[in-house]
Amino acid sequence: MGSFYALMAGIDDYPPAVATPLAGCLNDIAAAGGLVRDRVPAGGLRMVTLLNADATREAVEAGIRDHLGQAGPGDTALFWFSGHGTQSRAVDEAHLRIEATGRNQALVCADGPLLDKRLGAHLDAVAARGAHVAAILDCCFSGGATRDPRRTARYAPPAAHWRLDDNTPPPAEPSPAVRDAGSGGGPVPRHVLMAASRLDQLSYEGDHDGRRHGAFTHALLGAVRDAAPDASYRTLLSAADARLRRSGGWQRPVLYPAEAGGVADLPFLGGAPRRAPAPYLLRLGADGWEVDCGAVHGLPEGTAGAGALFAPLTPDGGTPGAGAAVRARVVEAGRTLVDPVDWTPSPGRAHPVALTALPQPPAAVTVTTATTTTGAVNATASGRTGAEDDLRRSIAASPLLELTDGTAGPGPGDLHLRVHIEGTRAHVLRHDGTPFTDALALTGREDADRVAACLTHLTRWHQIRDLAPGPSALDGLVRVEITPFDGDEPLVPDGNGDLVCAYTPGPDGFRAPKVRVRLHNRSVDRTLWCVLVDLTDSYASHTSLYPGHFIGPGRTGHALDGDPVQLSLPAGRPVVPGASTQDWLKLIVSTSELNTVPYHQRPWDAAAPVAARDMGAVPAPAGHRWATRTVRLRTVVPEL
Repeated sequence: MGSFYALMAGIDDYPPAVATPLAGCLNDIAAAGGLVRDRVPAGGLRMVTLLNADATREAVEAGIRDHLGQAGPGDTALFWFSGHGTQSRAVDEAHLRIEATGRNQALVCADGPLLDKRLGAHLDAVAARGAHVAAILDCCFSGGATRDPRRTARYAPPAAHWRLDDNTPPPAEPSPAVRDAGSGGGPVPRHVLMAASRLDQLSYEGDHDGRRHGAFTHALLGAVRDAAPDASYRTLLSAADARLRRSGGWQRPVLYPAEAGGVADLPFLGGAPRRAPAPYLLRLGADGWEVDCGAVHGLPEGTAGAGALFAPLTPDGGTPGAGAAVRARVVEAGRTLVDPVDWTPSPGRAHPVALTALPQPPAAVTVTTATTTTGAVNATASGRTGAEDDLRRSIAASPLLELTDGTAGPGPGDLHLRVHIEGTRAHVLRHDGTPFTDALALTGREDADRVAACLTHLTRWHQIRDLAPGPSALDGLVRVEITPFDGDEPLVPDGNGDLVCAYTPGPDGFRAPKVRVRLHNRSVDRTLWCVLVDLTDSYASHTSLYPGHFIGPGRTGHALDGDPVQLSLPAGRPVVPGASTQDWLKLIVSTSELNTVPYHQRPWDAAAPVAARDMGAVPAPAGHRWATRTVRLRTVVPEL
């Protein structure tokens, strides 16, 4: 393990001209410092602490630049701040591209505000040197006040002379989006942020276990104490959120960036990940046990989803037996209320679980061979090859797939897959006979598992693409607009309903198009949470363009914070006249944050290792607190 650099800043005694005093921030820093000392081997910790008047803007920025900036590859850098937060109306166009709520947020140091975007740029600069960088902020990020004498809001109204638009760092160089999740040059190094509340919420401090603490700090430290040593930021944030809910807290902590497989899924305060990110998390909330999987992930809403089952993925916090499961009671938009079965999970932890049984039928799969017809696929076992039998067993083992004889055909909106075996090759076909992928080898059990994995991958991709609720009060409130990067007129669909972007011929060959993608919240009074899922014709899906943010009423969210979205053919597909690729941009709108991990999957790759994965879910028939819209985007190389 490398060196550990920590910068701990806490302010209780604010000058009267800056903010009202607090009483729990120094306690936060003392407790957090003790946690860090307990976790870091002797001799490896380099900690700087800034308290009260010493925690000025200049001191905090210098501490990040000069102290945390010493961290390099293999090292960990932590910034922890407990104090007031503030906000003001954003007026600068560059800020409005980033702040879809229409507000600028800032930490309040001992002598005034430090804009969160400036802070983020400093931390990302440290991460760019190869260090693992984490920030934990226990302060308010929104306006308002409270009169509850038991709790104090960590919010300072902005003073008249504070100019939160004036201390922004220069804009970074544009970073084109990666088309297929997992391909391309890799992500830009980022810090991971655990924030005490959403951008439109207050954070509070109060009496906890006989001492004054920030509610989030108290919940997070408790979650860390109860967690496994290698618990990730995602699981700890979920456990801390559950503790806040059980205590009656109103604030909702935030993890950013939250993309699956990124920094959010690294072990807390550094280390190598030991497992893939959990698709769903089980935790004890204010209403009992719940899983962050709901109608927006494909389960039937209400009691219709009561047949869903989840299984624990690891023996974490109360070792589950062979029959351990989690049974759904009621499915809501973004969560499911559940009951553990033959298992007593630890109430202080967030437990990774996977969906293993659904109350709706899975995708239909028909297997045919070169010597049979579609109507003869129910031939006796004696008439089958060993490879075909292996394939049938592999398909039967997937809860997403169901073997059929193919005579009835798919129902409306159902996915029907066909596997046609010719010798030692398996062709994965649509119901109309066109291929989904290149032919796959089929010579034994390992190949059979790979073909079944392909079928499961395709099924999951189609379920995400086709996910849709019934009529919703949120329908039509958010509009997706795509414009050429150097133009203002939005693209309009062609006769097939596609938005078309074309490569441009040039002296050095074809140049890939660039666009802007904007999300307009047309509501007059609702702040809405939005995520944009990009599904590609390589059967990948990701949320890199717009990972999930709140957009204020009448406000606009910008993909990649307004940087150009680079459109191109997938790697390995030649850029020649007539070539094209298709994307489906799926907007999901909700009144609260959603778990986006299930929306991520890599492109189908026949050479990749076959690994067990969450089975996913199926389209939901109804919903009222979420809505979807799908935009088809086609990138073409024009004929010369």
